[in-house]
Amino acid sequence: MIIYDPNIKEGLAEFGIEIPLPRSRAATTFAKLKSHATLGPRIDRWHIDRVNETITRNDLLRVHSADYVNRLYSDQLEKEMIRTFELIDENGRYYRYNPENASYPLARLFDRLLLKAAETLQCCRVALEKGFCFAFGGGMHHAKRNYGEGFCVVNDIVVALRRLQSESAIRTAWVIDLDAHKGDGTAVLTEEDSSITTLSIHMANGWPLDGDAYDPQGRLNPSFFPSDIDIAVAAGEEDHYVARLKDGLEKLSSIGPPDLALILAGADPYEKDELPSAAELKLSLAQLKERDQLVYHFLKSHHIPRAYVTAGGYGEHAWEVDRQFLEWALLDNL
Repeated sequence: MIIYDPNIKEGLAEFGIEIPLPRSRAATTFAKLKSHATLGPRIDRWHIDRVNETITRNDLLRVHSADYVNRLYSDQLEKEMIRTFELIDENGRYYRYNPENASYPLARLFDRLLLKAAETLQCCRVALEKGFCFAFGGGMHHAKRNYGEGFCVVNDIVVALRRLQSESAIRTAWVIDLDAHKGDGTAVLTEEDSSITTLSIHMANGWPLDGDAYDPQGRLNPSFFPSDIDIAVAAGEEDHYVARLKDGLEKLSSIGPPDLALILAGADPYEKDELPSAAELKLSLAQLKERDQLVYHFLKSHHIPRAYVTAGGYGEHAWEVDRQFLEWALLDNL
């Protein structure tokens, strides 16, 4: 199953934000699937056309601090959005942001992000019931307990899993993060929690690992908190990516199967991705297909329900990664 609600808009341009997150990723992918000779006529068997879950303030409080959540529900929201989306540079000037081009205020973006978090929760529920689900949203894995970071205001991954745990819908979960950037927020939010096991395969260098590991007081930078399994891939090591991922998955299998696996199917390791901070990792479309099929087969062979969210993917080619995986995965499920 896939969740695609055409009424949920994509992109950031209508808020005046100039980060290359196109409107077309989900819409183009869905159009290609709908026109597929086999999938198109059977759309009622794989398409969910609306998000009917809701993320509440209490859901956020299971993951984020009360101080931070209070700021998000106050007149400080716009300031938090500007900081999280890095819209002001070190000289105090707007960066990748032109409010004169905005159709909506930044505060309205928070509502959309909560809807994407609700989509992640719904995707998990469908996966638990059907075995497989893919949602065109979510993957905001950089948000920390006390603040948002890296375009991620709330950590929908941990929010969804904590909600399911609170309802006794699941006890344990794996988070398999295939985004180009380390899943640092998810790692620090689930630190020393054996109920959620995290694997992140990511660029060895570059953001968010481009700062100092420790501050002057000797405290570890939250971005350097380890996942349970971290797989760092340096520029030029793309040919080793799939083999290293396979080794990481084998380490996961030694832990024992969880109730659910939540996969961040990032498209930003793609060699055609347009975000400069993802440039250290350049996988071909064929390598990404091998990546996605490896994870899918591994989880299916262990009878683990699979919930996928899109995570990173920037520019006009991100849909190519989603389309090739979903065509294959939906045919397998049908």
